Amino acid sequence: MKNSSNKFHEKNNKVHKKNSDFGYYSKNTNRSKKNDSFLNNSAKNKKVENYKKSDEKNTFSSLKSRNAKFKSNKEFPNKNSDTHQEFANKRNFDDWIWGKHSVYEALSSDRAVNRIWCTSEIFSSDKFYILLKELKSKGVLIEEVSWNRLSQLTYGASHQGVAMQLACSKTISLEQLIDFSKHNSRNPVIVALDGITDPHNVGAIIRSAEAFNCKGVIIPQRRSAGLTGTVAKVAAGALEYIHVSRVVNLNRALEELKKNGFLVVGLSGDGQISISNFQEKAPLVVVVGSEDKGISLLTQKKCDFILSISLKGKTSSLNASVAAAISLFHLTGK
Repeated sequence: MKNSSNKFHEKNNKVHKKNSDFGYYSKNTNRSKKNDSFLNNSAKNKKVENYKKSDEKNTFSSLKSRNAKFKSNKEFPNKNSDTHQEFANKRNFDDWIWGKHSVYEALSSDRAVNRIWCTSEIFSSDKFYILLKELKSKGVLIEEVSWNRLSQLTYGASHQGVAMQLACSKTISLEQLIDFSKHNSRNPVIVALDGITDPHNVGAIIRSAEAFNCKGVIIPQRRSAGLTGTVAKVAAGALEYIHVSRVVNLNRALEELKKNGFLVVGLSGDGQISISNFQEKAPLVVVVGSEDKGISLLTQKKCDFILSISLKGKTSSLNASVAAAISLFHLTGK
């Protein structure tokens, strides 16, 4: 009996294995196996629920990071974004002219010019070459640039290789300024700017120069702001009553002024003579340097005197336009 029962159990096991291989369960499956399957299924369900929760958490965090990125991009737009393009298009081109025919007609009509940008092909044209050479001798800044650079400056306009910026006021030659100064004052004062590139400072100095009855202002061709609309606005109408000469080389201009009896006075914080103690009454040229670098070393060698403004507070320096106004107050009152 034992042997037969063992054979019966073995037979049932074989049948159960066979059925399980095909995915079926026998009717005689005990309750413990059902419990095991239930536990396995519940474990699987818990895993699925945990996965869903983690997935929702990750999705939420990713959305959060996306929103943060979107917010940062909104606050600081890329250069290629529409916001940047709209900002670039707001640039004021009211005083700009481009295109061969438009520029040539403007130059031929003797309009006041601040600056010209052109490609190398423009210089090969005879009619442009003669005009540009004459303008350069008068102090107009002419810069040769590549076609791509000119496209950047005009924001993709059809420039045909040349563009120009008009000046808000005409300039005169240095010889004309010297003659005018000597004929209209016994001891004229002229202001020369050295490396002042901020148009607000240039406009403020021109305003002070006219207010203290100076006879003119000298601006170098390079390393200086031109007579732009910003300069005219800050000058508050002073450009209508004072002469401005734009020179190719400031140091050569100072030498020419010295030949005509002018004393060249430079303003510097390191000056050994206080401006309040300066008593010279000859025709003067007051040289004002930039705030960060001051008067260049080569220009300082051209100066007959280096004057300083005595400061009583803890501030170690003054704004260029403020220093010019204080100096002109002392020098024109003698």
